[in-house]
Amino acid sequence: MSETTVLRADRWVDVEAGEVRTPAVVVVDGNRIAAVNPRDVPSPAGEIDLGDVTLLPGLMDMEINLVLGGPNTASAVRRAVHGVQDDPVFRTLRATVNARTTLLAGFTTVRNLGLMVKTGGYLLDVSLQRAIDAGWVVGPRIVPAAHAVTPTGGHLDPTMFQRMAPHVLPLSVEEGIANGVPQVRECVRYQIKHGAQVIKISASGGVMSHSGAAGAQQYSDEELAAIVDEAHRAGLRVAAHAHGDAGIRACIRAGVDCIEHGSLASDDTIQLMVEHGTFLVPTSYLAEGLDVSMAAPELQAKAAEVLPQAKQMLGKAIKAGVKIACGTDAPAVPHGKNAKELWAMVDRGMTPMQALQAATMTSAELIDRGHELGRLAPGYLADIIAVPGDPSEDITKTQDVRFVMKGGQVYKQP
Repeated sequence: MSETTVLRADRWVDVEAGEVRTPAVVVVDGNRIAAVNPRDVPSPAGEIDLGDVTLLPGLMDMEINLVLGGPNTASAVRRAVHGVQDDPVFRTLRATVNARTTLLAGFTTVRNLGLMVKTGGYLLDVSLQRAIDAGWVVGPRIVPAAHAVTPTGGHLDPTMFQRMAPHVLPLSVEEGIANGVPQVRECVRYQIKHGAQVIKISASGGVMSHSGAAGAQQYSDEELAAIVDEAHRAGLRVAAHAHGDAGIRACIRAGVDCIEHGSLASDDTIQLMVEHGTFLVPTSYLAEGLDVSMAAPELQAKAAEVLPQAKQMLGKAIKAGVKIACGTDAPAVPHGKNAKELWAMVDRGMTPMQALQAATMTSAELIDRGHELGRLAPGYLADIIAVPGDPSEDITKTQDVRFVMKGGQVYKQP
């Protein structure tokens, strides 16, 4: 095929204008979009006529863990097992399968948000990102967080998912376990040194771990400030797992860029997020999609308490005007089912177009790449997907992706 490709379809979504336009003629030159609906198309050029579909920018998942879950695992809880049976090599190979599944579902860019497994200090998601960028492996563009930074016994301490006995799974600062200001600085510096592009921290308890109440703040204000200081001086943003109101407020005060989940945020805290421009990745489909049937009774009880409140919180955040990006927490929601999150955002009060904007423009802004991702516009990277029907009227159309192009290369077509 020529270096220049002309895509034709019946419709395309102008996410910036919030409109579906017709027809769609997108000229791709190399890995970027050269023109949209130009008066004259270049010749010679390869042509792909997709017919009665709608073109969209590639969707984005801002909360995913590709090294967990995937094929040959049972329930959602088992998919996210943080045990000792799978070594780092096996997990990385499994991640290549999950990466392909994610891309073919129409998600062309993701944040791999925090390793929570013993690796001996190796950064598996950074290696996966490099392999995908080199063309060795099929997958989405990855913004890797390397190891999640968590205090001993925190939600993202791998031993807390299975209540392991002392010394069964020794973990190092390099693997994300850090206590006190000097250690958290060392931990963040290690992740950055070896390729992390965002820093993930555990700021409150979690639902699917034996780390105490989901809302309890886990890092002190001083530790949070040190983490943010190290990341920001290196030009990286910080994403914080935080369910509880106090933990969320502490993160906002410390300058954390993005709150993951935000389940128990009060009205005042939601307003504080608006005032500070703090992003929210609500992972709201967990309320419907998280299989807790095999979890311990106390974890099932936490899920029953927290997830309904999280649904209500998102509705309030939407009305308040919080900057909301799309994230699934896969594999807690199975890899490949990522578009269920767009349905959840609509269910909680977004319009379908707002959900599409959250999964494209706002997510691109969150990773500081709004200048080249998240839109179908000249100069932008040619990340283009196609779905049947009109997703601005029926958001579930995003669950049926017929065509996937990433960086000008076609990975899926009818």
